[in-house]
This record gives sequence, C-alpha cells and structure tokens, in this order.
Amino acid sequence: MRIPCTFLGHARWHAAMTRIVSLGLLCLLIAIPVAATAQDDVDNGQALLEALDVRSFQDKAEAINAIIESEDERANDWLQALLDGDLQRHKDDGRFVIVTDNVGREWPVIDALSGDDLGEMSRRDLARININNALRRQLRSALSMVELYTGDRDERREAAKGLIGKVDDELSDSLASRLENESDEDVRHRLNQALAVYRLEQGDIDAVETLAGSLNSDVRVALTRAADGEGAVADAAQAALADIEQTLKLNRGAETLYFGLSMGSVLVLAAIGLAITFGVMGVINMAHGELIMLGAYSSWMMQQLLPGYPGIAVLLSIPVGFLVSALVGVVIERSVIQHLKGRPLETLLATFGVSLILQQLVRTVVSPLNRSVTTPEWMSGSVAINDALSLTLNRLYVMGFAVLVFAALILVMHRTRLGLEVRAVTQNRAMARSMGIRATRVDIMTFALGSGVAGLAGVALAQLTNVGPNLGQSYIIDSFMVVVFGGVGNLWGTLVAGLSLGIINQVLEPWAGAVLAKIMVLVFIILFIQKRPRGLFPQKGRAAEG
Repeated sequence: MRIPCTFLGHARWHAAMTRIVSLGLLCLLIAIPVAATAQDDVDNGQALLEALDVRSFQDKAEAINAIIESEDERANDWLQALLDGDLQRHKDDGRFVIVTDNVGREWPVIDALSGDDLGEMSRRDLARININNALRRQLRSALSMVELYTGDRDERREAAKGLIGKVDDELSDSLASRLENESDEDVRHRLNQALAVYRLEQGDIDAVETLAGSLNSDVRVALTRAADGEGAVADAAQAALADIEQTLKLNRGAETLYFGLSMGSVLVLAAIGLAITFGVMGVINMAHGELIMLGAYSSWMMQQLLPGYPGIAVLLSIPVGFLVSALVGVVIERSVIQHLKGRPLETLLATFGVSLILQQLVRTVVSPLNRSVTTPEWMSGSVAINDALSLTLNRLYVMGFAVLVFAALILVMHRTRLGLEVRAVTQNRAMARSMGIRATRVDIMTFALGSGVAGLAGVALAQLTNVGPNLGQSYIIDSFMVVVFGGVGNLWGTLVAGLSLGIINQVLEPWAGAVLAKIMVLVFIILFIQKRPRGLFPQKGRAAEG
C-alpha cells in the first residue's frame, strides 16, 4: 500500500513541531528557577541595603552584621563602598548605586545589586549613606569577617589570620558564632587564637594556654605585653614566650640550613663542570666563571626573544645556555688550551686573559649594566611551613635542578662510552692512548661538557641574582675551593664539598660577615689540604698516585 507524499510531509511537520515545543518547554523549565533565583538575590540584596538607609546608627550597626551573616557574594563590595562613602541611593527611584569616581559634578556609577554600569549621574541626585567613627571601626573589622563567610578555604584562612590582634568587644561575639559553624581545622585554629588574644587582653589566664606554641608575630606581641605586667597572667605569658623562643631558634636553624643547601647547590653547579675538566685535563681554567656568565646571559636573551612568556623562556634557556657555553668552551680549548698542555702556569695566565676578553665583549655587545631576569609565576612566592618559616620557590627549584644535573652527569660518566673514556683518560692517559682511545677527542668532548654544565649553572643563577659581566668572578674562587676540597675529578666529592661549604658559609655569615666568613672557609680548606692533599674523595689510578 502506498502512503501519499502529502501525508508524509504532514507527519514530518508534526514531528518537527513536537520537538520544537518540547525543547521550548525544557528551556522554560530551566529558565524559571534561574529567573526566580536572580529575582530572590535582587530582593534579598535590596532588603539588606535598605536596612542601612536609616537614621539610627545602632540600626545601621545591626544591618552591617546582617550583611555579614547573609554570606552574600556582594557583601564585601557593599561594605567597602559604605566605608569609603561610595554607597549611595538615588533620590528619585531609590536605587542603590556605588560611585566609582567622585570627581566633578557627574559621577560614574554601577548598580549595587547587579553590578551593571549605569553611566554617569549628577551628584545632586544621589544621597550618601552616612556613618560615624564607631561604624567605621566596625566596618574595618567586618571586612575581615566577610571573607570568613564568603571566601574559599585559603581566603578564610588569611582572613582569620588577619583578625589576630584586631578583635574588639563588638567583633568577639560574631567571631565566636562563626567559630561554631567553621569546619576547616586551620581556620578554627586561627579564630581560636584571635579570640584568645582578645581574652588575654581582658586578663584571662586560660587564653595563654591557647596561645602557647604559636609562632604568629601578633600572638607574640600580645604575650609580650602580658608578660610586662604582674601576677599569674604575666608569669604564664613569660613561660609561653620562653617556649616559643626555643621553637623560633629551631626554625631559624632550619631556615639557615635551607639557604645553605640552596647556596651549596649553586656551588655544585658552578664547580662540577670545573671538576670534570680539571680532573681529565689538569687545566686550571680561569675563564670558567665567564662560561657561567654566558649561561646567565643566555637566560636573559631568551626572555628578550619571548617577552611575556617567562616560563617558556626559562625552560628553553636550559638547552640554549648549555649549547652556548659548550661551543665557547670548545673554541677556548681548540684555540688556547691545546697549545699549552703540560704547562699549567701558562694555561692559567692564558685563560685569565680569555676571561677578561669575554667580560669586555659582553660589556661592548650587551651593556656594562646588570640585567634582571623575570621569574616565572610558578617559581615565584614561597611555601609556608609555619608562621615563622617559609621556603622560597626559586631556591627550591634551583636545588632540584642541581640534583637533576648531577644525576644526569653520573649517568653520562657511568653509562656511556664517553664516560668510560673520560674515566680511563683521568686515571691513566698514556695507558688509555695505548688502548686506542683518542685522548684529544676526549679532551674536546670533556671540555665542552664541563663548559656546558657551567652554562647551566648560569641559567640557575639568573633566577637568584642579577645578570652582569662580573657575575662569574664571584664564583670562580669558590668553585676551585669546592673541587680541591672534594677531590679533583670526583663528582660525589664535588657534591659533598659544595653542599658543605654552602652550609658553612651560611652559618658563619650572620656573625662573622660575608668577607670574613669566606676567609675562614679558605683557612679551613688550607688546613684540611695539609692533612688530606687529595681532598675528601681522592682519585684512583696510576695517574693519581703519581
């Protein structure tokens, strides 16, 4: 049986209409609750703001508390505008607005409820909601309280921390009420401290127990004030301060250790390339510091090529810094060092001249002034361990980078043919030649590797300090001390020596000064070498024994 085409057309039309109507009903069902929610927000916000527009300052104070407890996302903007005198009401239609610029006769305003831009209004058409000094004090405290209700966990933690030492009679009740409803333990801990500081100021001895062990600076100030008094509260505060001081000493020690390890990591990066070339070739390369400097300038140059992308520039500067310094190292080896083998004094003087040439070349081509390298966002800031100890991220990344470079060199030296040949030449050059190893090729590759690692040290240093033509001069002497102290040509010795000297320097500097600390370290190494001439980890092999 054939179905007429007209009937099929009507069927398709009805099906299409049915789908359109169903879709329209679905959109309507979704839009109704959304519109209702938006209308509820407007109505609730209007009621909260109308409670502020009264004559009685006491009623205004209650209205401020109501805004705080409403947990409305707009509460912070309303209270800040009220404190600044920018929350106003239109005289004709009663609309609440926030003035964004109160210069001139026509003021740009936004709708306080929706945030929509309303253009400009004459200041004669607006009425300011007045407040007195008591309300201003309440508002300053309330702005911190708002984040306890509307902020995420991190914002609530910071808001709770900011309330320590700022709680007054009016705020204490609201804070206690908020404490009962707070679920985050860290926020509760800080709120307890804020209330305890307030109670301590009222002479409550039980508050000292709550504050005991806290490293927060505002807590220590409150305990110090209480300790200056008399009676049981003062005695308890003094005992709490003594315990806190011991904890602070431990934290200061941990901070010193951290800075010492970060400084030691830089020394390891700066010295490890020198340890390789000095161990294999016996060359005292005084231009090693300038190879570090070239790596740092490579990092700066990448940021000039990629403005606005500091993170990508840092990552790309790692291979670029390695290659630039490695190529310059090969040029130095082929043009100068290969002609002076076996003549250490002449090599030292020649490489010192090369270092001066490289410094002047950078001053001429780039600039004699120091340059700064922008730290990427993911390397900025610090990790807070507690209120008295935080670890800067850039140093943490440098330490991790040093570990990765060291691990890569260990793999190269023990898992590659180049590493095997380098170790053979280091132990006995003549025997290595007789076994078919091309010592000249090994010298070139070794010098390139050591110079490239120096460039990596410069990339790391660029994140910690300014880049300048004299950057390498600050590390060349320290690098030689690390190599001699750890044992010539031994990577593990370089690692231990670099970290040790970094920590020792950091411990000595606070009470001896930077210059005297370096002198003391130098004297220590001289005395140590008298007992162990070949360092902590001496070389093995006939060449070393000779």
